[in-house]
Amino acid sequence: MSTPPLASGPEGPGALRPLLDTVLDALGEGAAARGGPLPAGGPEAVARHVRDAVGEVLPREGREDALRVLVRALAAGAADPADPLCAAHLHCPPLAVAVAADLAAAVLNPSLDSWDQAPAASALEALVAAALAAEVYAGADEPQGRADALVTTGGTESNQLALLLAREARGARGGVRLVCGANAHHSLHRAAWLLGLPEPVVVPAPAGTMDPAALDEALTELPGPRGSLLVAATAGTTDAGLLDPLADIADLCAAHGARLHIDAAYGGGLLFSDRHRARLDGLHRADTVTLDLHKLGWQPVAAGLLAVRNASDLAVLQHSADYLNADDDTEAGLPDLLGRSLRTTRRPDILKIAVTLAALGRAGLGALVDQVCAQAAELADLIAAHPGFELYDRPVISTVLFRPAGAPDAAVAAVRRTLLHEGRTVLGRAALDGRLWLKVTLLNPHTRPGDLATLLKLVEGHTPR
Repeated sequence: MSTPPLASGPEGPGALRPLLDTVLDALGEGAAARGGPLPAGGPEAVARHVRDAVGEVLPREGREDALRVLVRALAAGAADPADPLCAAHLHCPPLAVAVAADLAAAVLNPSLDSWDQAPAASALEALVAAALAAEVYAGADEPQGRADALVTTGGTESNQLALLLAREARGARGGVRLVCGANAHHSLHRAAWLLGLPEPVVVPAPAGTMDPAALDEALTELPGPRGSLLVAATAGTTDAGLLDPLADIADLCAAHGARLHIDAAYGGGLLFSDRHRARLDGLHRADTVTLDLHKLGWQPVAAGLLAVRNASDLAVLQHSADYLNADDDTEAGLPDLLGRSLRTTRRPDILKIAVTLAALGRAGLGALVDQVCAQAAELADLIAAHPGFELYDRPVISTVLFRPAGAPDAAVAAVRRTLLHEGRTVLGRAALDGRLWLKVTLLNPHTRPGDLATLLKLVEGHTPR
């Protein structure tokens, strides 16, 4: 049996080219077999097709068609975010240039836990992360330390790191208490639990955003010295894409001596848009900010960041492992990467981000943001003009909530599940104001007005009369 070829090295490109043709053909065949945004038949049918394609998971002898068969099966059974009718979640269709860059990262396979495993990748990460942090904190006018950012797997890891930094900033003076809105992402509660922090204080969000008056009251009444409270605001809620009043919240944090974290995993992409950037007024006043470029950045998963206003806050993440960052190596000038993450082995996710920023520029990315926001406004207009639908509210970013007028929640849920089972469209769900809403999250800049009309017709046609 011959030794399988490697993806890198002198022979790598020659070995990869025919395999890439196989993958691309299989992706096309799978998409054609699927015939829509989602495979029809529901979970049991998909699982059966996958079992049939895999056959024996670990056969005695390998099979030559494994790549084609399994890629085809995965594509046939995928929820395709590039299909205009796949619009449930904050799950974007990635840009081709970003995917191509991700292939290069996979081929070279750097590991960002020591410089000698990733010389260029570590330099690229430091450069691009600092530039993105400077973008977040561009509006800061108060004296501050150098801004920086860490690359993460997404909002959940970024939020956990933000709570960890807040806890460690307190040092021997005691712990920290999280204060967040009822609209906050679930990962903040989980992070508090993982870090052994007290149960978070939840501030009402009656209109879907944190109530500043209620926050002021909570910060006034909570016991503890200044600096013992961490307020987490949201710039782009998962359910409705709403933005907390960031500037007002920042004022309250300054007045009460509370630390501020802003979860901008969704809304942070507005920074690229000249038209919408002002909606993030106050973002630069946060101590830490979560960003996810696999949302309004059109990156393959994962592409998260945590921006910090003062890079000195990251010193608490320093960690020693002699085989990775020996003191004499760092004293000799080799960069120490272990303080850049809680993970050890890390792939160079920064490459696809760097390529996208360079290839599209601010204008290109801003245009994509503007397009999906405009699509959401157009869909809201169609819903508002339709007598059979009820619109939750005008969209703030690119999320639209609606429901069949007069339908009970059980019928709304059933419409969504029926469309999923048939593979016709992928819609999300959101429980707000005591009712269940269908959620459309528009992240595909290639969506056209006819696609939006088709989506509404499908819902209308499956709603019980």
